[in-house]
Amino acid sequence: MSYEILETLHRLLGPEHVQSGTEAGARYHVDFSHENACVPLAVVRPRTTDDVAVILRTCHAARQRVVVQGGLTGLAGGATPQPGELVLSLERLTGIEELDRTANTMTVQAGTPLQTVQQAAADAGYVFPLDLGARGSCTIGGNIATNAGGNQVIRFGMMRSLVLGLEAVLADGTVVSSMNKMLKNNAGYDLKQLFIGTEGTLGVVTRAVLRLYPQLPSKITALCALHNFDATVELLRSLQTGLGGALSAFEAMWASYFHYVLAHAPGVQSPFDREYPLYALIELEGTADAPDRARLESVLEAAFDADVIADAAIAQSLRESQSFWKIRDSIGEVTPTLQPMLAFDVSLPIDAMASFLAQVEAEFARSTEPVTNLVFGHIGDNNLHLAVTTHRHDGLERLCDTVYCAVGAHGGSISAEHGVGTLRRQYLHHSRSAAELDLMRRLKAALDPHGILNAARVLPE
Repeated sequence: MSYEILETLHRLLGPEHVQSGTEAGARYHVDFSHENACVPLAVVRPRTTDDVAVILRTCHAARQRVVVQGGLTGLAGGATPQPGELVLSLERLTGIEELDRTANTMTVQAGTPLQTVQQAAADAGYVFPLDLGARGSCTIGGNIATNAGGNQVIRFGMMRSLVLGLEAVLADGTVVSSMNKMLKNNAGYDLKQLFIGTEGTLGVVTRAVLRLYPQLPSKITALCALHNFDATVELLRSLQTGLGGALSAFEAMWASYFHYVLAHAPGVQSPFDREYPLYALIELEGTADAPDRARLESVLEAAFDADVIADAAIAQSLRESQSFWKIRDSIGEVTPTLQPMLAFDVSLPIDAMASFLAQVEAEFARSTEPVTNLVFGHIGDNNLHLAVTTHRHDGLERLCDTVYCAVGAHGGSISAEHGVGTLRRQYLHHSRSAAELDLMRRLKAALDPHGILNAARVLPE
C-alpha cells in the first residue's frame, strides 16, 4: 500500500516533490526536542495549496497517516514522524504575497520563516510583533499551529491576536479559504480558530493574513535586580500603571537561570556588581525617546525608593540593549550543557507562581540525584519556563510527573506556548476537564474521520 501511495504522489506531483525517508535526510526525522527520532515513509514538499490538497486527498483515501513539518523548532515532539508516517514539509511553501498599507496587513505562505516576515514588515515601516528565539528557523504556519507567544505577548497578544484570516486544507483535501483582512467579522463561526493552536490535527494551514503595527521610533530597555517574587509582581504592576500601553516586554529571570547563563554562555555579562534573587528585563516602545525614557526613570526611581527594586540599569545604546537581551535569549546556547534536559513551558495564575515553584523545588530536593532547575519566563502573560536536569536519563519521567502535578494543583496549564505534541499529551488531564477532552475528540473525528493528520498528538489515548 505504501508503495502505491508513493507511486501516486510521484505521478500527481512529480518525482522532485517526493523522496523516501532515507533519501530526504536526517533533518526530517525529529524536531528540536531531539527525542524519538524516526525515519518517515517519505517526505513530500508541496509548493502550493493545491499540492497540499492533492497530497491529503490521496492520503485520506488510502488511510495514510501524515505528520506536518514547518521549521522543526518545536519542543513537544509534534513534528517528529512516527513509524510509517508520511512527512508533509511546508518548507517550499514560502513567500510574502502582499503587504497592504491600507489594511495594515501582510499575506504570507505558511512556510515563510518568522524573521523574513519581521524584516519585510520593518522595511515597510511596520512591526510584526511576534518574536521568539527561533525566529530565524520557525515558520508562520508553525507559529499559527501552536498559537506561539514569545516576548511581546503582554502588549500584542499571542499569534491568535495577530491572524486576521487564513487558508487551510482539511484531511480529505478540502480547501477552506478565509483570507479575511478585517478586524471585525462576526458573520458566522470564526473558522480560523479551528486551526490556530490545534497543532495541525484539524487541518494544514497554507496561507495567512497577518496583522501589522506601525513601527514606533522609541524603544528603551532596562534590566532590574529584585529582592523577591512579590517585588517582581509589584514592579510589573507599577510599570503597567506608569507606562500604560507602552510596556512591550517583561521577562523575569530567577537567579538559577541568570547566573547559570553568565557562567556558561560566551559573551554574556551582568551590569550589576553583585548577585540578586531575581531579575526583570523590561522594554517599552513609544513615540519619543526623551519623554519615554523620563517616564521609565520616574517609575524605576519610585520603585527603588519603595525598596521594590535593588538596582537597575537602563540601556544607553542599541548594543547595551542587545547585551541585556542576550542574557534572556541564551537558553539555546546553554542547553547543550544541560542534556539530557526537560524543557517545561507552563502557565499559571501570577499569584500561584511562588507557591508552585516552592512545591516543585521541595519535591526536587527529595530527589536522590541533584536537580538543576533554571527558571525564567514572561510572567506578565502567566508563562514560566523551567529547564530541568539531573544530567541523567533515569528519573526524567518522575520529574515530569512532579512538575505537571504541581501545575494542575495550582490551576495552571501544562503548555503555555510550545504546544502539547506527543511529549505532553499524557499530562493534558491536569489542565483540561473530561468534558473538554471529549469535545476535542469530537472535533477531531468530525474534521479528520480517518485520523490521518498528526495522529497520536495533543489528545491523550
